[in-house]
Amino acid sequence: MKSSAPVIGKRMETKQKKYNSLRGASTLLAHTPIKDLFGRTFNYLRIALNEQCNLRCMYCMPEEGIDFRSEDKLLSNQEILRLIELTAQMGVSKIRFTGGEPLLRKDLSELIQFANNYKHIDSVHLTTNGLLLEKRIDELIKSGLLGVNISLDTLNSEKFKKITRRDGLDMVLSGLKKAMGSSIQSIKLNVVAMRDFNDNEFIDFIGLTKENDITVRFIELMPFDSHQIWKTGKFYGADHIIADIKNQVDELNPIDGSRTEHHIFRVNDYKGKVAVIPAYSRSLCGECNRLRITADGKLLNCLYSQNETNLRDAMRDGKNNTEIEDMIRNTMKKKYIDGWEAQNQGNDNRESMTQIGG
Repeated sequence: MKSSAPVIGKRMETKQKKYNSLRGASTLLAHTPIKDLFGRTFNYLRIALNEQCNLRCMYCMPEEGIDFRSEDKLLSNQEILRLIELTAQMGVSKIRFTGGEPLLRKDLSELIQFANNYKHIDSVHLTTNGLLLEKRIDELIKSGLLGVNISLDTLNSEKFKKITRRDGLDMVLSGLKKAMGSSIQSIKLNVVAMRDFNDNEFIDFIGLTKENDITVRFIELMPFDSHQIWKTGKFYGADHIIADIKNQVDELNPIDGSRTEHHIFRVNDYKGKVAVIPAYSRSLCGECNRLRITADGKLLNCLYSQNETNLRDAMRDGKNNTEIEDMIRNTMKKKYIDGWEAQNQGNDNRESMTQIGG
């Protein structure tokens, strides 16, 4: 159900006026869905709100960080609003805000409210590392947030500090607890599975689903780690993850999940779910329904794409909505059959997952 919460303060009203002026008087009519040459339909937009993060996870970026782009090279608030409206009129019905760490943006609630109140959007979600979630969750709920994915790779404070290079496990767990006690409908815990690091914690994570209606998702390690740990033997394939889980539980019953949740189960009679995401194996590509827009306004038709379409500069150069719509459709039409094909089409454009948007 759509939130009926009032607009958050005068700032949103002012920004809305600026946005209306920026996009002009013309508004796109409803269009046919966005499709590629393989018959896939794209109705799910993941849009990164920043590159900055308050953690330094080993599989994401170096401890000292990366050369973050200056603010003028990132999408402005008005440009984000324009892309949300434009893609919604092209058939996008689900929005996920990612980062970097999106909770670092002060205007996050305003962006959520805009997307939530837009007539073509059914649900608005957030992916976060959870450090600031407890502090901001009430305002996010009032803005209409329907789902939250929390990235957490260990329940051990020492290992948390090792993998993130920061303290903060207690803050993340407090945020998770508050989310589970809130009205948020979809709560998922994203766990990057790593051999000889957290593979002995699978049963502890699964235990969180016993009394809580959440989904714990074990995700394959991906090669966006700034050349740090990708080739160190930490990779843990989906088939091995499933086999190990089966050896540790009494019953692992297959059930239905989202398109990404290629393997999803219920353990025994637990309330929640357990999923395994073959993010590197890429056996889920045939079900892909995602568009990705980076914080600097580049459209990627695949997580592994080596080609980018610069929507930011198109908007700043004065292209109208119809022209930008054509850019989006043409980019998605060129999507390769799977992530393997996409990865083989050139050199890596980005050195870190924080520059892609998760």
